[in-house]
Formats: sequence, C-alpha cells, structure tokens
Amino acid sequence: MKIKMTIMLVAIALVTFGLFGTSQAFHDGGVARCEGCHTMHNSLNGTAMRTTGGLVQFQAGPWLLQGADASSACLNCHGTGTATSSYHVSTEGAVDSIGGQLPNQYTPGGDFSWIRTTTNSVGSSRGHNIIAAGFGYVQDSRLTAAPGGTYSAAALGCTGCHNPHGQTRRLDDGSYVNPALGSAVAPIEESGSYGAVPPAGFAVGAYRLLGGASYVPKADPSVTFTANPPAAVAPSSYNRTDTAPGGQTRVAYGAGMSEWCANCHSGIHLTTAYTSGTAGLRHPAGNNAVLGAIAANYNAYVSSGDLTGVQATSYNSLVPFEEQTTDFAVLLSHAGSSNASTVGPDATSTVSCVSCHRAHASGFASMVRYDLADALITDAAGVFEPRAGMTTLALAAAYYGRGDSTTNSAFLPAQRILCNKCHAKD
Repeated sequence: MKIKMTIMLVAIALVTFGLFGTSQAFHDGGVARCEGCHTMHNSLNGTAMRTTGGLVQFQAGPWLLQGADASSACLNCHGTGTATSSYHVSTEGAVDSIGGQLPNQYTPGGDFSWIRTTTNSVGSSRGHNIIAAGFGYVQDSRLTAAPGGTYSAAALGCTGCHNPHGQTRRLDDGSYVNPALGSAVAPIEESGSYGAVPPAGFAVGAYRLLGGASYVPKADPSVTFTANPPAAVAPSSYNRTDTAPGGQTRVAYGAGMSEWCANCHSGIHLTTAYTSGTAGLRHPAGNNAVLGAIAANYNAYVSSGDLTGVQATSYNSLVPFEEQTTDFAVLLSHAGSSNASTVGPDATSTVSCVSCHRAHASGFASMVRYDLADALITDAAGVFEPRAGMTTLALAAAYYGRGDSTTNSAFLPAQRILCNKCHAKD
C-alpha cells in the first residue's frame, strides 16, 4: 500500500512540476490571466487591487484596466522596482542624469525612464513616448504622429506595438497566423520569444507579443498592421549590463524586424541596399539591406585604429544585425546572456532598424544606441567625452555598463562613434 501511495505522490509531483514548468511566465506567449490586467471594480477581497494613476476602490481605468491607461496597467508589472531585475522596462521614481536615480533596467529594448530624465535637454527624443499617467510618462512634446507614419502620438502606449491578448502565433511550420478573437486555431503552447518550435498542431506566441498583420491597436484604430513580427530569439535572462559575467547579452535577430517597424514608420524606410548614385536620404534597413562587403569592416573593427578583429569574435551588442535566417535552431544557438555567440555577420547579413536604435528608449537622442552628437565617445585619456547634463555614471549606464564613474575601460582612448563598426572611416 505504501509503495502504491509513493508512486501516486511521485506521479502527482511530476505532473505538477510539468505544469509549472510550462507556466512560469505570466503571458506564456498569449493572453494572460485576465485579472492580472483587468478588474471589475478595482477591488479584491475588500481592498483596492491597484491605486496607480489615482484609481480608488470600486473604480477601474478604461477597458476595466488596473490603471488609468493601458501603459499604466502594463507598468504595474513591467515598471516595478528601482533595481535591475527580470522583465522590467522602466525605473520607478524620479530619475536624472546628474547624480540621482539613474535608469537602471538593461533590457535590449532599453529603459523607458531615459525619456523622462529631469536634467537633460534631449528629453523626449530619447525614445517612444508611451503615455502612462500613473508612472509619469506623457505625450511626446515634439511630434504629433509617428515619423513616417500616422500613428497618433496622443494615443501611443505599450499596446501600440504589443498585442496584449497575443492572438498572433507561429505555427510548427514557421508561418504566422493572426486569427480573430474566438476563432478556431492551433493553441499557443508557450512563448515565442526564446526559440521554441511548437509540436504539430500547436503554436507559440509572437516574438515579444508584437502585433501581427491585421493587428489594429485599440488606442488608434486608424492604423492596421501589414507585417508580421520578426524571426528573433532572446535569451531567457536579458536584463543585465553588457559587462556582467558571461559577456554581452545577444538577441539573435533573424529577419523581418525592419519590415515590422514599417507598420508605423513606412515613410522612413529604405529597404533596398544602397548603391552608388541611389537617390534618397534614408539609411537602408530591412531584409534587402545586405551588408555585402561591409561585413568585412564589421568583423575587422575592434575600435578606432584597431582593425585586427576576426568574424569569430566581432559581435557587438551596440551594433546588432540580422542574420537573414528563420531557422530558430540557428538563432537559439546564437542568442544568450552567458557565453552567447560572438560570431559576427557574413555578406548575406543585413542592417535592421535595431542595428542603430533601441526599441523602447536609450540614453541618447533619437533612441540611438550610442551618441551621435559628437564624433568621439572617449577623449585622448580614455575618459567619456562630456555630454550636456550627463555625468560619467549616466554615460556608463547609457552604454550598458561599459564604464564607471571616472573612466571607460570598454572603449579605447579617442574612440569614435560606432557608425564606424560598419563604415570604418576612422
């Protein structure tokens, strides 16, 4: 009898572990637990569920959200805390770049807090200006619509890019489907952000729950997406500095990132590779923006004056690229936050929007990964070049830990900006 009972308990434990093993993430690639974002009355067991944005008990935000707006509801979880941690994309509290609390989330997309630092004139140009009243985020002070598009700046929030209900899914053959709510379709088994390939009859979610073709953001229903999310794989641990033990964090971008960005920014996209005599003022980005001979520059470039690099160790997370593959096994083998692949591009790799920009925000104008306002990153002594309103600590944070309060050991003296990683003009 005891043996039978032991076997039964082991079986229950295994089933329980299996359930938890596939259900650790809140979203799990698709629609999450409803009560995590919505509330009938902003009340649970007699107390208010959320007070963010001035909500009181028996009151809810629009769409019965636990926040005054959609982004505040998102940041209830993704904005929690002032220490670097997990899936957080915003640093709470007042932030500045002089000596107080710095933005300290280091997800690949960047910390939204850079756009509300209090002591730098660059201000809202540092990122996508999500509107989250409960967390101090307001409408862009400069733009009324997305550059190159029509998405209203007055409606921009997290759900402008991410589909909170996660209908878009990737099937076992690699194709995407975008079913209408309530329609019969392969169920989502797990997240699609970490390289999983679903078994036959199942699906995984879209990369980072990004909206797919036919997605209509509720905040601005005049916009309809035409492109599906990219093929990309992120490491499971990604909120860390580039100087943390194990090396740089690498998101393996396969294909389609720029095409997806063009859902809102189509007017500033040049998706064909530049050739001599080509008209236009836009940098090429997209599946056709092939590096070609430029890949040799990338692989050789170590720093200003040092072109001794080799492809096997040339990858730099401040200048990522797309590999032009949709093979998730390959992408998974390259992604990582500990001992990630350091292999650089080949001639078929391409330039992407995220090669230069961060998706959320950065410490620099135009949400670029490095400062374009000066030719130099460091001076002749190897110290950060001064930036208006930014201490060396802030610059080190903006460069994802590549430096400290006095020097910058990650860049050599007189290091020029990283456009040169591809263009090698110095």
